[in-house]
Amino acid sequence: MTDVAAPDSNAPAYSVSELAFALKRTLETSYAHVRLRGELSKVTHHGNGHVYLTIKDDKSAIDGVVWKGSVRGLGVRPEHGLEVIVTGKITTYPAGSRYQIVIESMEAAGVGALLAQLERLKAKLHGEGLFEASRKRALPSMPAVVGVITSPTGAVIRDILHRIRDRWPCHVLVWPVVVQGDQAAAQVAGAIRGFNAITPGGRVPRPDIIIVARGGGSVEDLWAFNDETLARTVAASDIPLISAVGHETDTTLIDFVSDRRAPTPTAAAEIATPVLGELRALVSDYDRRLNRCGSRVLEERRTRLVSAARALPRPADLLALAQQRFDIAAGRLDAALGRNTAVHAQDLLKITARLSPEALGRQHKVKADRLGDLSRRMDLAARRAPERIAQNARLPALWSRLNDAGKRRLQRDADRLSGLEKLRQSLNPERPLELGFALVRKADGALARSAGDLAAGERVNLKFKSGDRDAVIDGEGVVHAPPPPALKPTRAKPTTPKPDQGDLF
Repeated sequence: MTDVAAPDSNAPAYSVSELAFALKRTLETSYAHVRLRGELSKVTHHGNGHVYLTIKDDKSAIDGVVWKGSVRGLGVRPEHGLEVIVTGKITTYPAGSRYQIVIESMEAAGVGALLAQLERLKAKLHGEGLFEASRKRALPSMPAVVGVITSPTGAVIRDILHRIRDRWPCHVLVWPVVVQGDQAAAQVAGAIRGFNAITPGGRVPRPDIIIVARGGGSVEDLWAFNDETLARTVAASDIPLISAVGHETDTTLIDFVSDRRAPTPTAAAEIATPVLGELRALVSDYDRRLNRCGSRVLEERRTRLVSAARALPRPADLLALAQQRFDIAAGRLDAALGRNTAVHAQDLLKITARLSPEALGRQHKVKADRLGDLSRRMDLAARRAPERIAQNARLPALWSRLNDAGKRRLQRDADRLSGLEKLRQSLNPERPLELGFALVRKADGALARSAGDLAAGERVNLKFKSGDRDAVIDGEGVVHAPPPPALKPTRAKPTTPKPDQGDLF
């Protein structure tokens, strides 16, 4: 390259690259080993393994880079807001006219003691079992009341309310607290205890789940949520609790003791509530699947029933023989009843000619016995009739006809029996005694039916209703009555056997 000097100056002209690399050599020579203290910001973990960041204080900032080979040797993980002391060399980036520090080592500064204290507290609580997964409570699937502990003025509460309103409209209770500073830990712990102290079913509803939320910030901003008392209060809560403090890369002590950790407050709202639309779709899907399953079961049972019915005889075939027998019996019933009644009527006419008080009494007893037997048979038939009625649809009509015929038969027999009783009463020789008459019997006990049957002086017996008296015909005296005539033997008339009434059934 040719140096062109200005007319009034002997100084050579540098090219941009020459100047940039000259400055680079000067800085790297003069500041080859530098210890720098400041706060990290704009920390970016690149995909190739390098870490790009900015170190700043209250007035200035300098870019820094940690090459991939040096990342594992760092004392702390680079995080936003962390105050550190780094060791490296100052160099420039000639293409951008920027200088930066190439970091070789990094250690915490300022909050280093706090971080060490936090690690000791973590180890202590972990040893007590407060971090164990077995003690964490399951979150309710469909909470009716959600309690939120956060600042009422920040964007966090608006994001949570908006997300809950879109997903699962429910009752939200907000407990306002400060989320930064010396009073934050005590207020958050008091809010957790206050929510747990609410009586279920009272005027103020008790939350089903609690969300402790705060936006992102530096380690110092979030340090209130590393308080031991607050951590123990979270662990002792009877209500399931979700911690949503900071951004996804921020971690506090209550994240380890809470029942669930959310990367952001919005994610906490999504974890705490289901999606109403998805539940409705799920219920609709279950309903459709249930209907399909029910239809398949019914169709399968219907097919099995049809297959089983093919092997069974038809009801008409089962009842055909019984139907035929029933029709034959029903056709013969009326004629049989009429003939049976006519036969008994003829027998009754034959017997009435030979009626006497003794015969009527015996006949009355016989009729009464037969009537009782017939009644028992009718009762037996009535008990058996429902079984036969169940076998054929026409049995109820037959039973009604049989019942009516039986009732008519019983009524006719009752009328005849009543007539026979009246006839017996009229033929009773002692009935006139009730009217004031007396029966006159001779000495041999024969009944005197007329005055010509008695001789003067004959001794007789007068029988009244209230007693007997002896008397003499036409005056006093003793007259020996002729001996009673010898009774002529009578030839017994052949008795006609009574026709068998037969069984109505």
